[in-house]
Parts: sequence; C-alpha cells; structure tokens
Amino acid sequence: MPFWGLQKQVGIDVDSWLLRQSMPQPQGQAGACHAFEREWVECGHGLGQTRARRECQPEYEDFMECMQRTKLAKRLQTILEQRDKMIKEGKYTPPDYHKGKEEPRL
Repeated sequence: MPFWGLQKQVGIDVDSWLLRQSMPQPQGQAGACHAFEREWVECGHGLGQTRARRECQPEYEDFMECMQRTKLAKRLQTILEQRDKMIKEGKYTPPDYHKGKEEPRL
C-alpha cells in the first residue's frame, strides 16, 4: 500500500487497466473470465513473480483457456476430423439437417 493515495488523488485506477476482467462491464455484470482471473491474482498475491509462476501455473492456465479457448478449439477440430474420417469410411451418415437439406419452415 503506497504512502500517498496517488491513484485516488489523480482520479485514475491503474489496477483496473492491468486486470482485463476487473474493468467495469456493461450492465454492471462481471466479465466471463472474472472468476478465473481473480483466482490467479489471489494465488500469486504476495508470492513474488518467480514463485508465483511456478505455484500458480494451474490457475493461470485456466484463466488463459477461458480467455482464448485454445483447448476447446483443438477438441472441436479433433471431433470434426473424426467425423470426416467416419463419413469417408462410410460408417457415419450425417442427418439431412446437417447437410443443408432441411425442409423449409413455414
């Protein structure tokens, strides 16, 4: 805690600029990954950078997955590749509504 409350005196909040999900959100609701970011920040608080990187790695990975969805995209790609492979082998036939041959709606 600083001796002078410089952020309050100047009227800026640097902490909210550094933390992506902690910024004011539309309609006053928390950001989608706010809980993951909070866990990561609370884990690393007071540990120091080197120790926090080692000990808070699972929290950081969860936060990054929530933000970037890389594991989800890789899983979806694997599922689609498996589906295409099964179609090619003749073991799977997608339903008509997956082929764009759905009956028109009234």
